[in-house]
Amino acid sequence: MTGPINQPPRAPKRPVRLRFHGHTRQDDYAWLRDPQWREAMQNPERLQPDIRAWLEAENAYTDAVMADTAQLREQLFAELKGRIREDDSSVPLPDGPWAYYVRYREGGQHPLFCRRPTAGGEEQLLLDGDALAEGQTYYRIGDAEHSPDHCYLAYCEDCTGAEVYRIRILDLERGELLPEVIEQARGDFDWAADSRTLFYTLQDEEHRPRWVRRHRLGTPVADDPLVYDEADPGFFVGIGRSESGRFLLIDSHDHTTSEVRYIPAGEPEAEPRLFRPRQRDVEYDIADHGQHWVILTNAGAEDFRIALAPLDRPDEAHWQDLVPHRPGTLIRSLVVYRDWLVRLELEDSLPRIVIRRWDTGEEHVVDMDEACYELGVVPGFEYATDTLRFVYSSFTTPARVYDYRMDTRQRTLRKEQEIPSGHRPEDYVAHRLMATAPDGEQVPVSLFHRRDLHCGPGTPLLLSGYGAYGMVDLPGFSPNRLSLVDRGFVYAVAHVRGGKERGYRWYREGKLERKQNTFSDFIAAAEALIAAGYTGAGRIAAHGGSAGGLLVGAVLNQRPELFHAAVADVPFVDTLSTMLDPSLPLTPPEWPEWGNPIEDEQAYHIILAYSPYDNVRAQAYPHLLVTAGVSDPRVTYWEPAKWVAKLRELKTDDNLLLLRTNMNAGHGGASGRFDYLEEVAFRYAFLLKVFGMTD
Repeated sequence: MTGPINQPPRAPKRPVRLRFHGHTRQDDYAWLRDPQWREAMQNPERLQPDIRAWLEAENAYTDAVMADTAQLREQLFAELKGRIREDDSSVPLPDGPWAYYVRYREGGQHPLFCRRPTAGGEEQLLLDGDALAEGQTYYRIGDAEHSPDHCYLAYCEDCTGAEVYRIRILDLERGELLPEVIEQARGDFDWAADSRTLFYTLQDEEHRPRWVRRHRLGTPVADDPLVYDEADPGFFVGIGRSESGRFLLIDSHDHTTSEVRYIPAGEPEAEPRLFRPRQRDVEYDIADHGQHWVILTNAGAEDFRIALAPLDRPDEAHWQDLVPHRPGTLIRSLVVYRDWLVRLELEDSLPRIVIRRWDTGEEHVVDMDEACYELGVVPGFEYATDTLRFVYSSFTTPARVYDYRMDTRQRTLRKEQEIPSGHRPEDYVAHRLMATAPDGEQVPVSLFHRRDLHCGPGTPLLLSGYGAYGMVDLPGFSPNRLSLVDRGFVYAVAHVRGGKERGYRWYREGKLERKQNTFSDFIAAAEALIAAGYTGAGRIAAHGGSAGGLLVGAVLNQRPELFHAAVADVPFVDTLSTMLDPSLPLTPPEWPEWGNPIEDEQAYHIILAYSPYDNVRAQAYPHLLVTAGVSDPRVTYWEPAKWVAKLRELKTDDNLLLLRTNMNAGHGGASGRFDYLEEVAFRYAFLLKVFGMTD
């Protein structure tokens, strides 16, 4: 199985024949899926010995091949670390008598959760992530929520990377943990108004958040009453609180359908009330303001609208439009304050913040400086405020945190991302071009490079893409990318269909039977960059993770000659097999995205036509680095492992093919911030190696 360490491992073939809808597939590497994968996900030591041996052989081979980059990786890591302020801190968010924030200590890997009195005074260290992570191979604090009276802090921790959380509750006055511990939690939780009742979600054995329970401090967790049971395996359930604090909201959803129930936060034992019954492909979110519900929905409005309804008559017959539907302008989210309504919109891949005064209906847009940028809103804790916090960045401009006075329209810069090793935005230029897809659609491509770079057919270019679930990938700042760009790379993002960069239609046309558009858009982006003189055929590196890894895998099967290299992080490449297995954590909720090949023969053949694993064939492939995580519940480790095994068998070239499996982490990779940078340095070293740029 393993062979010499300087030779790639060869996985044995153990054929399994699979028959659906009269069609037979042969899977030679199905054995790489551990029958006890649930146990192995939470404890990788329980992997079957032959599977573990093969994964470790692949890791050993990867380490051997990359041994000559050890010094380069050290240099890259030092660069990446040098761009991080080690004692960084978030801007404190006020909530009445306290302001809450997260900071890091010099040399620390994990966050510290803190607060200070808003009137001035000493810091209180609430959670010390470094101390909690001590002795753990993986540790991550998923979320932390203080109670409305500021006496308690609930937080959840993941000790495996499998995204199975433990909820603990800290008494902030005594500085002591309460004895009750909530296991098998999903990580969604929030407080009722009494500050003694905590609502939380639990996962079922299939790793799906299914139940909402209610915990009263000081009572046994085993006695926590069931509040809601989501019986549909295709739906996930979450819990949160409206901005006013008056309601707890139970949200059931898949990728295209949602349903909300509400409980008065002051009546935690009340039965949840249904707001609107679920209807396929209809999404809605709700908030409250005064005597009205505020509804963000795509019901009768593909790019969403905002409606109002009386609190006591929420049925759709009483909905009245506040912000009507405007085709092509996607309303992504809203934040409700006492005197203001804030919405985040997206039009032609450019975001904007629109602020509306409740009493007059007057609206204005917050002006931005650059042509291409990323924008995010930080809702904060306070409802009766005139201050909005937002975060702005671009490919060339580090993140800036602003406090914006909605009444006077004055903004205050509260923080600019510091690059300790230095950064001059004027040394770089950002562009946007439009690529023409085979069906004539115009695909936006954002890119940046050094101002002094003379682009041409030999210029290396990293092209990234995602294109799934309606996720929006905007041109924000990442200090890590500078390690490639400063060495002569062009960095580009293809805003392919499957995301919502150009509205909901952009998403709709990159899913289900139209999924090929995602891959064709990416190929068109590569060809447009070549035609525009930024690079040449065979000088592009493709990059994508998770569903973006599916994009990479499909494109490499279809047009491998365009690319010199590719990095596929935890790639969703065994698409058909996963969609045929309803026992996997994400399969039923994913059917609206990819189709249900179990019940729908057409969906079966559509997925079969692009599934990267099923379409590997005897041809030359570019240099390829693939990553995986044994604890990954989203893209299970065997998907990239099977893909690499099949590529090793069939590819006709001598290019590098490396699999690197993190044996103690999941979908997001290493949990410590510096450990993560070592993984980034490894990816960049691989790219520099295969492009002949290691000097």
